[in-house]
Order: sequence, then C-alpha cells, then structure tokens
Amino acid sequence: MDASPSSSSYLPQWNCDVLLSFRGEDTCKKFVDHLYMALQQKGIHTFKDDEKLQRGKSIASELLKAIKESKFAIIIFSKNYASSSWCLDELVEIIKYRNKVGQKILPIFYNVDLSQVRKQNESFAEAFAKHEENFGDDMEKVQKWTAALVEAAYLSGWDLNDVANGHEAKFIQKIVQEIIKKLDHIPLYVAKYEVVIDSRVNKVIALLNNGSKDAILVSRK
Repeated sequence: MDASPSSSSYLPQWNCDVLLSFRGEDTCKKFVDHLYMALQQKGIHTFKDDEKLQRGKSIASELLKAIKESKFAIIIFSKNYASSSWCLDELVEIIKYRNKVGQKILPIFYNVDLSQVRKQNESFAEAFAKHEENFGDDMEKVQKWTAALVEAAYLSGWDLNDVANGHEAKFIQKIVQEIIKKLDHIPLYVAKYEVVIDSRVNKVIALLNNGSKDAILVSRK
C-alpha cells in the first residue's frame, strides 16, 4: 500500500532524520526514552516533542514543522494511543505528508495487537466511542482519524512480541539498525542545474602529473 508522492512541485526540506510519534502516558519514560537515546547515540537526528519544543512556542506549529522536515516517522501504537486526540491529529498530518512527498513511516506495535489498530477494537474501540460523543458535531474529524489509523496499520511495521519476544532492548536495537539501513537508501536531492567541474578537475590532475619538479601555482580566474 505504499504511495508515491502526489505532488512533484513540493520538495521536502529534510532537517531531521526521525520523528517519534507516541502516547506519552504509555511509553514516554520507558520505551520511547530508551529508543530516543539509542537513535541519538548513533548520530541519528531525532525529534521527540517533549525534548525539542521550546517554551512560548505553539506546540501544534512546532510539531507540524517537525513532521514536514523529518525523513522518517516512527509511530508507536500503544494501548491508550487512540484516546489522545492530539496523537490522532498528529497521525493524520504524518499520513498526509507520506502521501504527498513519500515520507517513510515505520509503525511500532507496543504491547498492543495489530488488529486492535486496524479494526479499532478493544481499547481503540473504547477510545473512539468517547471521541464520537465528544466530537459528535464534527464526525468528519473522527473519520479522518479512523482512516489514518487503518492506513498506518497496513504499512510494514514491527510488533514488540513478534520481533523480540517482548525484550525491549533487543527490539530497540533492531529498530535502530533498520532506520540506519533505510536512511542510507534515501536518495539525495539533485539540483536541476548541476555545476559541471569535471573538466577543471581533469586540468588540475594533468598539471600534477606532468613530471615537473617545479612548484605549481593554481589560481582561480
């Protein structure tokens, strides 16, 4: 279900390698913190909202900017993820930019079954029942949340219990290795009008290989 970018006129400005999207109450002080540190230690520039947001700035605008500028988004689905309208709004934006510019997404299922996310049952069903009560006058928003969850859940992702049998340290190590591998395969943007320097380089090489022992001065004209 991978989608190709729908707009060739939009060129992403990648200023960050990875954005972490998560429900803080479920994962922030354990799994997410450990994953964040592991990524940072490997030199992977990672955005984690409670680390990066500055006082006095709008959280919504900062997160939106981070989503637009991140090559990769790791979405950590946990038991209470869907209870947060904030997380769901963020997910909708991530999916939007994935479809627009081909941003890479890696869903992580942290102590939650994949089917709960795809079908919105169990804790996800409870969360959406409350959302329908609270947003009864804006069901379009709820429908967007549902569609974003389904699309994200059908992307290739990892389950903590399937991949590492519940061992978080091994799981984090595998995630970091996967991100490193995928980042290495993201093509660099090539300018429309390239600067041709081959002929100049060849002239310099010829001067250096002319067999002369005299000093050579290379100047720019």
